[in-house]
Amino acid sequence: MISLTFRNIHFRARVAAITILQGGVPSLSSWRHLSGGANSFKIIDPTTEELIADVKADTEDQVAAKVARAVAAQREWANTPLQTRKDALLQFTHLLGQEKQNLAALLCAEMGKPIKQAISEIAATQSRIKFLVENAAQVLEPKTMSSSGRVKERVEYQPLGTVANISAWNYPYFVSSSVFAAALLTGNTVVYKPSEVTALTGGAMTILLHQAGVPEETFVLTQGGGPTGQALTRSPGLGGIFFTGSLATGRNIARQAAENFTRLQISKLELGGKDPVYVRADVPDVGKVAAALADGAFYNNGQSCCSVERIYVAKEIAEEFIAAFAETVRGFRMGCPTEEDTYLGPLARKDNLAHLKSQVDDAVAKGARQIVGQSDFELPIHGWYFPPTVLTQVDHTMDIMRDESFGPVVGIQVVSGDEEAVALMDDTTFGLTAGVYTPDEEAALKILRELDTGTGYWNCCDRVSARLPWSGRRNSGIGSTLSIEGLRAFVQPKALHLQG
Repeated sequence: MISLTFRNIHFRARVAAITILQGGVPSLSSWRHLSGGANSFKIIDPTTEELIADVKADTEDQVAAKVARAVAAQREWANTPLQTRKDALLQFTHLLGQEKQNLAALLCAEMGKPIKQAISEIAATQSRIKFLVENAAQVLEPKTMSSSGRVKERVEYQPLGTVANISAWNYPYFVSSSVFAAALLTGNTVVYKPSEVTALTGGAMTILLHQAGVPEETFVLTQGGGPTGQALTRSPGLGGIFFTGSLATGRNIARQAAENFTRLQISKLELGGKDPVYVRADVPDVGKVAAALADGAFYNNGQSCCSVERIYVAKEIAEEFIAAFAETVRGFRMGCPTEEDTYLGPLARKDNLAHLKSQVDDAVAKGARQIVGQSDFELPIHGWYFPPTVLTQVDHTMDIMRDESFGPVVGIQVVSGDEEAVALMDDTTFGLTAGVYTPDEEAALKILRELDTGTGYWNCCDRVSARLPWSGRRNSGIGSTLSIEGLRAFVQPKALHLQG
């Protein structure tokens, strides 16, 4: 019997967590990590600030042993028929659907994501995986490049081997599955380290994958914080490292992976952004655009790599836009994330409270005007809540317009037109996404093509599709996930010169 201590977390999440850990999801042996002790880390409910669980962290030797297990199992998994691998991933999506309510409530307890948003993330994950399943065969299909006489030239595509999947806490289902589903389908084995913030959610996904038919040595869970991640990225035998997280951690991983140049070249790092949107003067419905961008900035509490973090609005419509934007944000409901009508819960990480306050204070000290903030919301007594904050009269001397916020704050800067907007949007070290709102598609595409980003949005924002590659430029990372390109990231070509 597992020793797991639940304190006074809100009732629905507590019931869901107990259901998952003690019967809703089988194979309790997979939860052996939840034993606490000296080498452990705590999972704290950000709504109540109470302890949910102590989770045992793997030591360096344990990580090494897990990598070795996955490496040893890789060839057998690669030789498993593709249809069998596809069936296992499809069964996993089915189990996600069965357990959706419990899994969402557990995620709600771990990181404070509002329950409706948690359910939406899980449902969308099902469709993403199905796309990868439907398209895996085409990236594995050999290609004959030439056939002349007795000589054939052919390319075959083989798995990378064993990959490290070091995932993020803000969208644990999205971010994790974009890696492990593609990796497993293409014949790789996976050593999976979820964020220590959402370790229970990572454990639940592991259990469901094993129940769906993925062998335990093919998908191996390791738990822990920075030291565990460092032990994993230093491990010999990895074919690739796929990481989503901070720029600082990404740089450390790149340095560690550089010990094996091949492994570094095939790694994928997604490291965040400072995503801008430009609203041109010709938008036909200013209020509608303002509402869409408010959602793009504050959904999931702004804790998204592609959240709108900078807005540039044409001077002709600036007053109307700012008023409509502020009105929309003031209408967002902040409260307990288990309640159906909550739009904004607590932050997932306590340390981000000070970071956001520092950005806001810096901006105000330099002349920014705070038009929405704490006076507009009644914050709960307990929990890591930060009031949705909107700043105007901002400029690029302020941290709020240059450094990633990853929270419910946004700056709005008035611009004279396209030329100034493009210059400001591209005045960044990041390059994840950028958007333009205008009825003029040609003008939007011209602007988007000038910007050094992996993704461009026309009349939309904060959107990710399984059909399109998800990639960053500059300090937003290297490599791709999702789409056909994302599947190709998990295979490597072998040239065959065949003479019969």
